[in-house]
Amino acid sequence: MTTPSELLPDPLPSEPLAIVADWLEQAWRAKRQPNPNAMVLATATADGRPAARVVLCKGLQPDPGFLVFYTNYESRKGRELAGNPRAALVLHWDYLQRQVRVEGPVVKAPESDSDAYFASRPLESRVGAWASQQSQPIESRARLLEAVKAAAQRFGVTPGQKNASAAVPRPPHWGGFRLWADTVELWVEGDARIHDRARWTRTLTPQGADQFSATPWSATRLQP
Repeated sequence: MTTPSELLPDPLPSEPLAIVADWLEQAWRAKRQPNPNAMVLATATADGRPAARVVLCKGLQPDPGFLVFYTNYESRKGRELAGNPRAALVLHWDYLQRQVRVEGPVVKAPESDSDAYFASRPLESRVGAWASQQSQPIESRARLLEAVKAAAQRFGVTPGQKNASAAVPRPPHWGGFRLWADTVELWVEGDARIHDRARWTRTLTPQGADQFSATPWSATRLQP
C-alpha cells in the first residue's frame, strides 16, 4: 500500500498538470511497462455513442495545459472528434498506485508540430500511415500488405530500408490532436481502500483555431 508521503499534498496545489508531468516522468524512470505513456482515449458521436481505445501521450504541456496524441484524422476517433470535439483521457499506473483522468475540448495540433513528429517516426511507420485507411474495412490481411508494398514503392522505399531521412511526407489525413484540460482528477491508492482523490476544474475560452484562455484552477478533494 501507499505511504502518507505518496498521497496528494494537503492543502492541494493550485494546479494539477505539473503533478501529472512528474508522475509520467516517474513512470518512465520505473521502466515497469513498455509504454508508460499509454492512455485510454474516450470519444463520443454527436448523438452520444461512446467509444474508447488506447493511444500514446506524445506531449504534455502543464502550461498552458494540454496533452497531445497523434492519429489518422479519418479514423473512427478522428471522425468522432470532428463531430463532437470533446474527449476524456485516463492514464493508469497500477504498480505506482496512481491514476489520472483528464477531460476537455480537443483541437488539431499545428501542422508544424504534426510534420515534425511524423518525420521522427520509424520509416516503416511513415509508409504505413499512407497505406492504412484506418478503421475502414478490408477484405484480407494480404490486401493490406499489398497496400503497404504499393506505398513503399510510391516513395521509393525498399524492403528492410532503415534510412530515417527517406522522403516520406506526412499524409494530409494524419496528424496530432491537443486535448486542452478543463477537468483533471488525480487518484492515489490508500490503505483499506481509503484512496486519496481530488479534482481540479477551470473554464476555457476559445482564442483562435487551436488556443484557449483559461481561468485559474479550482481544486476540490473528493471522497473515494
